[in-house]
Amino acid sequence: MIETRLIPRTSSAYSPPLLVSTLLKQTDRYNPHREIVYRNLFRMNYHEFNKRVRRLANLFTKLDIRPGDMVGVMDWDSHRYLECFFGIPSYGAILHTINVRLSPAQILYTINHAEDKVIFLHEDFIPIIEAIRDKITTVKTFVILSDKVYTEPKEDLAVASFPTAGEYEALIAQESDQYEFPEFDENTWATTFYTTGTTGDPKGVYFSHRQLFLHTMGLVSYFCGYRALPFTEQDVYMPITPLFHVHAWGFPFVATLLNNKQVYPGRYEPEMLLKLLLQEKVTLSHCVPTILNMLVSSPVATKVDLSNWKVIIGGSALTSGLAEAASALGITVTAGYGMSETAPIMSVAHLSETEQTLPLDEQLQYRIKAGRVAPFVDLRVMDDEGYFLPHDGLSVGEIVGRGPWMTQGYFKDPENSEKLWKHGWLHTGDVGHIDDKYYLTISDRAKDVIKTGGEWICSLDIENLISQVEGVGEVAVVGVPHVRWGERPYALVVAKASHVNNLTAEAISENLRQQVQEGGINKWYVPDHIVLVNEIPKTSVGKIDKKKIRNDLKGQIQG
Repeated sequence: MIETRLIPRTSSAYSPPLLVSTLLKQTDRYNPHREIVYRNLFRMNYHEFNKRVRRLANLFTKLDIRPGDMVGVMDWDSHRYLECFFGIPSYGAILHTINVRLSPAQILYTINHAEDKVIFLHEDFIPIIEAIRDKITTVKTFVILSDKVYTEPKEDLAVASFPTAGEYEALIAQESDQYEFPEFDENTWATTFYTTGTTGDPKGVYFSHRQLFLHTMGLVSYFCGYRALPFTEQDVYMPITPLFHVHAWGFPFVATLLNNKQVYPGRYEPEMLLKLLLQEKVTLSHCVPTILNMLVSSPVATKVDLSNWKVIIGGSALTSGLAEAASALGITVTAGYGMSETAPIMSVAHLSETEQTLPLDEQLQYRIKAGRVAPFVDLRVMDDEGYFLPHDGLSVGEIVGRGPWMTQGYFKDPENSEKLWKHGWLHTGDVGHIDDKYYLTISDRAKDVIKTGGEWICSLDIENLISQVEGVGEVAVVGVPHVRWGERPYALVVAKASHVNNLTAEAISENLRQQVQEGGINKWYVPDHIVLVNEIPKTSVGKIDKKKIRNDLKGQIQG
């Protein structure tokens, strides 16, 4: 950095730090009468929310939680989780959002590696903790979270075989709603969670108050300002991405800042999701393609009005087939791109004024892209030697990035931290290109590109083509070894419920061969094997698990 002249500052001048509590302070000012809803069990307005967060902070003192301590949360998406999103970091402690969909061994690893001191534990997950309790090294106590306390008549709580501090509602009810959150350095560690890669143990990423504050402002700029997908303070927000997954993409912070009505669905059950969607008049959600596909495939979806629902898709590519199915129901769908290490937003589909005048089918071709580079983010295309490639929409390389909210490393893992930030740019491991309009197209994960006969094939391209075949619900394509060609594409396909008995592999293959004849694709894009299956393996956050697919197919060398 160059030497510059800093502004003079009088000794009495005040420069407030950018903290999560700064976001919280705004919520008593603007439309505090709006509600935060948990399933059909609990409602409160923002005045009550603020009081409950302060009661929670007072409870931390009773639990001997100190600034800098790690506090884990194992809960379904709830108002309690939202209170922890604000209460734990604002207190000066660190919020560890524990991925409850990991295996017990992985959950144990993340708890011990993060050095959790207290865990807020939904009673549904008591059996997991009981199975690993004797191997947990740092946790001093647990606070039990229960939905039963909201029902009438109240049911008995699940009983744990290990000591607990008590039940959440009973504990915070005993605390004062008066608490002044302290000020501290904005670079203070605020949150952590663990991302599972292709090899080794889960890796811990971490974010500061400043990073979360700026990420929130970045989302406000892009969605409320540039209107990538119009988001206003009047929207009704319901996440369908687990809150343990990358701060549920940062939207709970934005929705709370703007005093949006918020709806938290708890455990994801199709009937409950659709009920809340309609009953609470939800207008904005985000999810992985698997969840959207589940909802649009529901028989109920064709019988209700979904025309006011806007959905941001991330985690995996949004295929043309799924985008068309959602649009046919009146849903406005838009893709975005990010990763755990980037907090996560790096790009979101954004239609220019000209593109917004296009017919809907042409607009969808823009909406399924990874999007335009987000405000305050710098994305580049880098070759294997570390040199940048032009943004010409043709030059393909690894996508690397910089931005004010990207993790600065992996917790207790200096070697992989340096690999992540090689050449001073965060390496995504994704292959793609950027055009002169700042539109990003992801070709594939580096490990998912298929090289056949010396030609590179993008598995996402094949998935996109197959997704448009009538009757296809889900599709995943991986490369498998081939004696002659090195690799060949192998496709797994799940039929829609309405086409289970009439969709065939031959029909899909014939559709692709027709596109070859018409010059749309090269003949080597047609998979040698198209297999109809009941389900496709998914990761703990609902993404298609290509690692498991490849492992399941290991040893199947084609000749």
